[in-house]
Amino acid sequence: MHNYTVTLKSPLPHHAPPSHPIFSLPLNPRQFVLPLSPQKAGGSIYHNPVFICKGTQVSVPSHGSASLGPSNGNGAAVHDWKVRSVGIENIDVATLGNLCVDIVLNVPKLPPRSREASFAYMQELSKSPPDKKYWEAGGNCNMAIAAARLGLHCATIGHVGDEIYGQFLLDVLREEGISMVGMSEDGDIVDSSNASYETLLCWVLVDPFQRHGFCSRADFCKDPAFSWMSKLTEEVKMAIKQSKILFCNGYGFDELSPALIMLALDYAVEVGTSVFFDPGPRGKSLLTGTPEEQQALSHLLKMSDVLLLTSDEAESLTGIGNPILAGQELLKNGIRTKWVIIKMGSRGSILVTMSSISCAPAFKVNVIDTVGCGDSFVAAIAFGYIHNIPLVNTLAIANAVGAATAMGCGAGRNVATLEKVIELMRASNINEDDEFWNELVKDMDTGEITFLSKMVINGRNNQVNHVALQKVVSELLPKLKDNRLEGKVAS
Repeated sequence: MHNYTVTLKSPLPHHAPPSHPIFSLPLNPRQFVLPLSPQKAGGSIYHNPVFICKGTQVSVPSHGSASLGPSNGNGAAVHDWKVRSVGIENIDVATLGNLCVDIVLNVPKLPPRSREASFAYMQELSKSPPDKKYWEAGGNCNMAIAAARLGLHCATIGHVGDEIYGQFLLDVLREEGISMVGMSEDGDIVDSSNASYETLLCWVLVDPFQRHGFCSRADFCKDPAFSWMSKLTEEVKMAIKQSKILFCNGYGFDELSPALIMLALDYAVEVGTSVFFDPGPRGKSLLTGTPEEQQALSHLLKMSDVLLLTSDEAESLTGIGNPILAGQELLKNGIRTKWVIIKMGSRGSILVTMSSISCAPAFKVNVIDTVGCGDSFVAAIAFGYIHNIPLVNTLAIANAVGAATAMGCGAGRNVATLEKVIELMRASNINEDDEFWNELVKDMDTGEITFLSKMVINGRNNQVNHVALQKVVSELLPKLKDNRLEGKVAS
């Protein structure tokens, strides 16, 4: 299977008739095919992998945008809803930026590779808005929805436009019990006809050969999509201060300036909010990006409390191939760093602290779609961090949530449900590979190594402390159920 990604952007408003011949919508959304290559995704094991996504159909709210109230065309109604959302006194997790609507389409062919031709392709594509059944909340909405389904109180900090896409995104967040905090100020002049103020769209394009590409207008901008934002509003500061965790990822740089991201980071540090940072694929480009991007990346790596990376991303940032040693290097270079978590895809995951190493094999599942697995994984790490759950237990639940998402189709509202996570944990089917893990931790100079095992005979073996999965599951399930009930009562 040959897959490649083409990133584009759409600089035009999306209001033309939906009949342009450049693409065709799937005739039956229930049979829409989105085959995926077996990519690495935090916490899921690709056992007997299935790469056919049998549906991208979503349930679009029938009530339109009732939560917004009448719009005056300049964003006032949207802003009013956002301000009311800040009323939450205690937020578990707030996400920064990277709010978008994903749109999945079948196309005759993927966009050409040249920048000029791709730009022209995007202009044509943007003239034909697809039906709402092909829309889904994307970006950091994935993490927020997954966290909310674990019973955490969540807020998203960012910008959405005063148009149908922004209204759709707000409705989805509201229905999932997630608050939205707008970053624009009352005095900002918002021209709703200007693409710079529109909700960011990510077009997921699938050709007849089942290859796919991702398109966003941010990819053609020299500056971030929302570079007109330059400071934190009082509402944003309030949300950060009220949050236990502020989550940032590398894709936030596509929307927000490095200076604004650093302002948010520094304010979180000032008010005692923990910072989670997942550089993602953008980490490598930020490392060689503009001086401002390099400075912001360095600042995030040093000042974040928790870093989350794949093994490849950890190697690209440190030059060290062994994921544990790479994690220890990031810890050593950090100022506030407490945890470095390495996502090992089908192998599982690793959590490195200054005094310990925890390893958890992944759960075995039939993979339908890996989109959103890493975001779901992060949500569960936040759950463990907030509730002071033992480290190997935290990895176990994160692996389970990531794997449960992989069993569904697409991200957004299709990420793991708590019921699916509990079902997977009860099955306790993990991908044990003692030879791989023993080789990885061999000769490690650290105080404590804890390893999650399906069965434990003697417990501790030399410096490795084996913990039985069944024991971990019996400790986690009551906590998950209680937290979910508490979340429902609070909402």
